[in-house]
Amino acid sequence: MSRLLITGSGGMLGRDLLAVLRSRSDLSVTATTRADLDITDPDAARAAVAGHDLVINTAAWTDVDGAEAQENAATAVNGDAVAHLARACAATGTRMIHISTDYVFRGDATEPYSEDAATSPVNAYGRSKLAGELAVTQLLPDTGYIVRTAWLYGEHGPNFVATMLRLAEEREWLDVVDDQWGQPTWSYRLAEQLVALTDAALAGHASPGAYHGTASGATTWYGLARAVFTLRGLDPDRIRPTTSDRFRRPAPRPTYSVLAHQRWATADLQPLADWRSALAEAMAEAMARAPVRPS
Repeated sequence: MSRLLITGSGGMLGRDLLAVLRSRSDLSVTATTRADLDITDPDAARAAVAGHDLVINTAAWTDVDGAEAQENAATAVNGDAVAHLARACAATGTRMIHISTDYVFRGDATEPYSEDAATSPVNAYGRSKLAGELAVTQLLPDTGYIVRTAWLYGEHGPNFVATMLRLAEEREWLDVVDDQWGQPTWSYRLAEQLVALTDAALAGHASPGAYHGTASGATTWYGLARAVFTLRGLDPDRIRPTTSDRFRRPAPRPTYSVLAHQRWATADLQPLADWRSALAEAMAEAMARAPVRPS
């Protein structure tokens, strides 16, 4: 029986990972939250990794704007702590899958970024995540896997889809930016992909390096908002397109965060399906779970 360590298991992706792994009686899973394990403590990281065959690190500093003012703190979690885990894995021969982000790229491309495209983050959050990637690459050249994702939404955490549905009940009109491109990605489908990569890695069928864990296809935030309204039976024309300069934020955002998915073929795995079909399934499941309101 293979033994897995999941860090950040209290987050949106971590909770979905545990749900996917629940049916795997062939895998022994140790789940740790931030309260259980301080990955910025190298001794704690070393002790946690011991005895495991593979680590999936979903723990992260995720406050993009907050990182602009606290870059050292963000890097301690997204960079230094990743190095602690990778160093512990290297010492014990443990494989590691680390979750990263599209923000490691500059975001000004005109075609999807390949897995080996040059990195050049435009904000502190991206720099902190790149530091984590470099730690995995340098310390685990043969047993380290980096999975970059973007535009995540899901059941267990704040996200754009949930925000649109909440605002739909509060406002008649919503202005949403139409000049940032990306790939809306359902966290549950990403969790399934990570488990598939885990199986391939443990079996020796997956080459180390970077993979892109985003849905296929691409849209803008405006396009995503319209799709959410349409699927909920709301009028999508209540969504009005606008530009990023109308929403000034501390951290600059990439304008093009579309990632290519060629690397999955090397592990005999298919990339994630189109974002539209995943969104439809996710929203249908959410509606089925929703409590019935009294009439």
